[in-house]
Amino acid sequence: MKPILILIITTVLGLFLAACDNDKQAANKGSKKVEGRWYTTAQLLRGKQLFKNNCAVCHGDKGQSLVDDWRKPLADGSYPAPPLNGTAHTWHHSMEVLLRTVNNGGVPLGGTMPAFNDTLSQDEKEAVLAYVMSFWSDDIYADWKKRNP
Repeated sequence: MKPILILIITTVLGLFLAACDNDKQAANKGSKKVEGRWYTTAQLLRGKQLFKNNCAVCHGDKGQSLVDDWRKPLADGSYPAPPLNGTAHTWHHSMEVLLRTVNNGGVPLGGTMPAFNDTLSQDEKEAVLAYVMSFWSDDIYADWKKRNP
């Protein structure tokens, strides 16, 4: 390949990547980290809407679950959506496991949650998890962070 062609391709690729990074920075412009948490206020706001549109119908608007006993199988043998608000097991899991569950859904775990791998972008999934973690008390979040340094 001719050196000039390599230079052109490299320049175009670099400009494209810089534009993508600028878009992400613009989306978070003026957004501060939520004190003591890994996520920003922009992620939290975005996650709130995404949660409302994709998760609340099963998990409740505040991640409280819609059933009294989420540990008891339903008539079809599947398990209902657990609470995500820090009163169940969600906070026991690493970000990697939480993202895997969002990506693959709950069917492999005995639930009915659909997979969001092809529905939500990586940034959207992280925003949803930011919103879920905002339900957690500071103590629960601190315990999660200790488990996941």
